[in-house]
Amino acid sequence: MAVRDAASPLLLGLLCLLHTWGARAAVEVNMEDKVEAFLGDTAQITCMFKSDDFGGSGGMTVEWHYVKNSKDYQQIYNQDSLQSTVVKNTPYSERITVDTTGNNGEVVLTIRDVQLSDDEVAFNCYVKIIGEGSGEGSTKLKVFKTPEDPIIQGVGQGISVGDEMTKIASCEVKNGYPKPKITWYRDKMPLHNIPNVVKVDHTITSQSSGLFSVNSDLNMKVEKKDKDAVFYCEVTFLVPGAEKMLETNDINITVLYPPTTVNMLVKPSEGKIKEGDTVEILCTSDGNSESQYFTIDNKDVSRLKLENVTRHDTRFYECSVEDFENFVKLSTNISVEVNYLDEVVIEPTGSVLVDWKKEFSATCNASSSLGIKTTWFKNGKEVVKGYHLSLKAVTYDTAGTYDCVVTVPEIQGMQANSSLQVTVQGPPEIIEKQLNEEETDERELELTCQVRSYPTPNITWGTTNGKIISSSNHMTNVGAKSVAKVQVNITSNTTVFCNASNEFGKDSATYIIKFRSYGVVIAVIIICILLLAILGSVLYFLYKKGKICNRSGKKDFTKEKSSKDKIVVEMKSDNTEEAILLGVNGEKQLPNDQ
Repeated sequence: MAVRDAASPLLLGLLCLLHTWGARAAVEVNMEDKVEAFLGDTAQITCMFKSDDFGGSGGMTVEWHYVKNSKDYQQIYNQDSLQSTVVKNTPYSERITVDTTGNNGEVVLTIRDVQLSDDEVAFNCYVKIIGEGSGEGSTKLKVFKTPEDPIIQGVGQGISVGDEMTKIASCEVKNGYPKPKITWYRDKMPLHNIPNVVKVDHTITSQSSGLFSVNSDLNMKVEKKDKDAVFYCEVTFLVPGAEKMLETNDINITVLYPPTTVNMLVKPSEGKIKEGDTVEILCTSDGNSESQYFTIDNKDVSRLKLENVTRHDTRFYECSVEDFENFVKLSTNISVEVNYLDEVVIEPTGSVLVDWKKEFSATCNASSSLGIKTTWFKNGKEVVKGYHLSLKAVTYDTAGTYDCVVTVPEIQGMQANSSLQVTVQGPPEIIEKQLNEEETDERELELTCQVRSYPTPNITWGTTNGKIISSSNHMTNVGAKSVAKVQVNITSNTTVFCNASNEFGKDSATYIIKFRSYGVVIAVIIICILLLAILGSVLYFLYKKGKICNRSGKKDFTKEKSSKDKIVVEMKSDNTEEAILLGVNGEKQLPNDQ
């Protein structure tokens, strides 16, 4: 017992020495838990170590291993004081490099073209320093692959509200890593499994490349409100350092449900219907069932077209809808009213004769299913509003065609019209009856006389001496207007009368014609010219004889016969003795030749 007690302090001291030496001999290695990289990218794994007594003299060994499981370590790189080697015939022989910076206590493993099948493992870093001991650490490499855009597809057929829970759509996302997650939404609200109401089935497929594809089916027991619902699916997936999301486009589903109400619609829906229109009657329901069908007035149609409708089409039309599968039968009716406007009736009808200066009245009306508006027109201008036309003290200006137009203000374009011809009978009335006066130098003149009258008047032309120069045989008639023309021979001032008469009276117009004769003036001018010519001849003769001119210092003009039968003129100057004789042709002649 004493020996044990004496040895105990010695043993404790030795244990403390060994503990202190072991603590100093350990090398501290620090590494990240994980490093993340996209498939095909480059990853870097850093191994950091510390040693108080390591001075970088080269007494260090570094080894890298990849670890698939706790029992499967495989070296891919080693380095000592003499050399560094990448181990051959490993998945990393051609894809890694190692950067060792001993002074900084850091070793970096670089892996190019990161793969799923080999690189989704842990990488172990082992560091040993001579005289100091060793240490190791590991980092897990996480590889990521963004999946393709998800695809959503609804079922092609309609889904009945009476059916049990059934598939309504599917969503698929391909080639992602790690496994993508699919979530379904209805009207932006996530859908979760509810017994007998909602069930989501996911199918995960692992590809030979190591990537995952996920297919999700949405099964539901649909309700009528789902006919307007919007469905889509959302895919969430991991990327280095984050989580991302992709959404599909929206889809709707076809929900089949029995009708609860039936409705009818008449087109055109705006405004009233008139005769001649085309009318459509539509029968609809609030149901959406493949087994429902419609009838309108016992015809198997949901749309009835009526062309060129008349008032006889005014009645009630019945629509029925029947759904055999859901044992539903509904019906309703609608009234169709076709408005009409009958032909316009004018009293008196056709054409009428009205005595000149008398009064006349007429009425215009038309039967219609709606209120009407009546207006009288003449020559396109409004005469009076209302059905009654009253004309007082009629004249020939009053005569003409009166149009009665009946419209239905409630329906645009609905109107009817008729006309009345008013003829005024009375004595003749010459247009432009005021005194007509005209000057002329023509031997023949055409005169025109315009007369308004009914019946047609007898028109004659005469002069002041009572001579008749024309009768109604030279007359044209345009309506109640008669136009007579006459050709008058003019030799002197003349007065011509246009006389018009019928059984109701007569009228006349006077035409005063003043004749201007230029022949006498011309004759006087000719006589004057002849007298002037005679006077000129006499004066010339006297001048030749010297009877009217005293020419001192100059010789007379002398006319002598010569062989050339020339007339010569002697010209003499006070300053020269020489006389020059000029011939008629301008040639000089000597005095001896005179």
